[in-house]
Amino acid sequence: MVLIWGFMKELRKNSHTLHLLLFLLLCNYQGILGQVSDVSKFSILFYNVENLFDCKDDSLKNDGQFLPDALRRWNFKRYNDKVNKIAKVIFASNGWDLPALVGLCEVENDAVLKRLVWETGLSECGYRFVHHESPDKRGIDVALLYREDEFRILTDSAVNVSDPALDFFTRDILYVKGVFFGNDTLSVFVCHFPSKFGGAVASEPKRVLAAYKVRELCDSLFKTNGESKIVIMGDMNENPEGKAVRAMLDAGGLSGEEVFADLAENRIAQKVKGTYKYHGHWEVFDHIIVSESLLTEPFKVDGMYVVELPFLLEIDDEYSGVKPFRTYVGPKYHGGFSDHLPVKVVIVKH
Repeated sequence: MVLIWGFMKELRKNSHTLHLLLFLLLCNYQGILGQVSDVSKFSILFYNVENLFDCKDDSLKNDGQFLPDALRRWNFKRYNDKVNKIAKVIFASNGWDLPALVGLCEVENDAVLKRLVWETGLSECGYRFVHHESPDKRGIDVALLYREDEFRILTDSAVNVSDPALDFFTRDILYVKGVFFGNDTLSVFVCHFPSKFGGAVASEPKRVLAAYKVRELCDSLFKTNGESKIVIMGDMNENPEGKAVRAMLDAGGLSGEEVFADLAENRIAQKVKGTYKYHGHWEVFDHIIVSESLLTEPFKVDGMYVVELPFLLEIDDEYSGVKPFRTYVGPKYHGGFSDHLPVKVVIVKH
């Protein structure tokens, strides 16, 4: 698929050539590796894409920093480059097996998602998206990309976390229910919990509130079906030991003895120790949490992989080691991908 991505721009205008190329490459790939009839895989990617804004002023959002005449000088060239970079990450994140689901946060609106899906070649690989506008004052939302051949949507909705009475406005939680592995039902929550702006302690109740909303919905699902298959992914703005993650989601290790397992605790990485680096210290803010029903036969999940592709990292001259190659450093354009690294899990069904 990485090879296909390189041809997409040139071939989009000639759909017959594109479809032929896809067909031949996929057939060749399957012919070399063969079909494994008793094992199926379903991969999930989550990525905080760091302020994916368009270049148009929206009077209902606080998007003034991302306009051509603003301090950051956000323009169409930079916007289009970032969209292509995000697509590159999706194409390269899991080898030939493109992710079935891609959770995103920090996307402004439908327009940026349409450009991401329809102008980069993702649509040719079957991707579509689910998105709802949220009341976040900055105008950043969460979204879910999905492959139509891997995941059939049954229902979706936005879960409100904001409280106007407290002048608290944040992004909604996205809930999507669909069918995977042909006939199994999967419930997916895409989250971006409130940040630590104003202080970690002072802001903690807001994250706990968001976590409680998710847990409340999960409990409702379990009342209907005790074996409900659930995936919760997102930027929780907390490490695995954080109060919202630990206490409210009851997320533990891979023991299978608890309701959920936070796979961020069992992350698989090589060069990095987290998903976000702040003042030289790696944090694990990006989580993929699964219900224990996805950890028992016929399902299996090894852990959460931190996607540390070489082009997503750069040398950390100030603190040593490497760090995410981000789009902006303060108000200065840096030309990278994001200040977070993507994470993924692969669900195997025997």
